[in-house]
Amino acid sequence: MSDVRRSTIRNRRQITLPADICRRLGIEVGDSVMLEVEDGYVRLTPSRKRAVDALAAIQKAFQESGIPEEELLEEGRRVRAEMTEKVYGRQPPA
Repeated sequence: MSDVRRSTIRNRRQITLPADICRRLGIEVGDSVMLEVEDGYVRLTPSRKRAVDALAAIQKAFQESGIPEEELLEEGRRVRAEMTEKVYGRQPPA
């Protein structure tokens, strides 16, 4: 369902989002949003949603890889230890 609203561009190119739209999107003061322009339209997406969508895509890729979760975690620990030693000259705390 489309909910069309009118807003005015202010002096500093700012607009005010109606409170009810912010509530529906889970946007609060200080939150970041992503703005995308496509075919003459602007799409606003809460950054939190983008992060959740990205995490879901990563989880799906891991599931489809067939690699056991523990193996992925162990490899992550190994790489972290390697990078920490390379950058700081020591192993990370366990």
